Amino acid sequence: MAEGLSAVEVGKEIAEHAKHGKHDKHDERRDRLISISEAVMLSVVAVLAAWSGYCAAKWGTEASLNLAHASATRTKANRADLEAIQIRTLDSVSFNAAFAALVAGDQRALRVATRRLRPGYRPAFEAWLATRPLTNAHAPPGPAFMPQYRVPQAQQARTLDRGADRAFAEGRAAGATSDKYVRITVLLATVLFLVGISSHFPLRGARYGLVGMASLLLVISVVQLLSLPGPPA
Repeated sequence: MAEGLSAVEVGKEIAEHAKHGKHDKHDERRDRLISISEAVMLSVVAVLAAWSGYCAAKWGTEASLNLAHASATRTKANRADLEAIQIRTLDSVSFNAAFAALVAGDQRALRVATRRLRPGYRPAFEAWLATRPLTNAHAPPGPAFMPQYRVPQAQQARTLDRGADRAFAEGRAAGATSDKYVRITVLLATVLFLVGISSHFPLRGARYGLVGMASLLLVISVVQLLSLPGPPA
């Protein structure tokens, strides 16, 4: 007599198949969710990486422009300072002739020497004469020490120097901002790499670990992006 399956055994087999079917559907649903998460993450990271790279390039250009402007301004400042030195030398030579006439008491020679003074130097010389330098022991040593003595090129050199310092500081700050954007771009590239290789791992635990690590790096990147200024105009 052929041996058959009892009703109890058939029931167990049906229950086991139903259990495996539910388990397979649950795993399939989880795999689908993680795949969707990976796709969304890849899309977000691609956009953020493009934005970060664009900002890095813009700030890099801004840094180069500011540093070039600082260099050009510094050159102008040096030229103005050299002109100021030449003017001071000319004033000193002109003063020697006028002072010699003053000490000698030669009024005619003093008038001629005074007329030959640089127009910007003459007011300081006349103000110095008003202090009676030959008899006043407290008189300034010379016209160059009077408040009326001004060399426009010297003031221009100081103004240009301050502008060069400011442009250099702005260029350095722009370069630092560009470097920060580059670091964020590298982090986002790492996220792309982790998400890209996660789908090739058959073990779900490894896949979840890679996606979790990528998510952490993505959050860090977003926080850093929000703390940085946007691209310069």
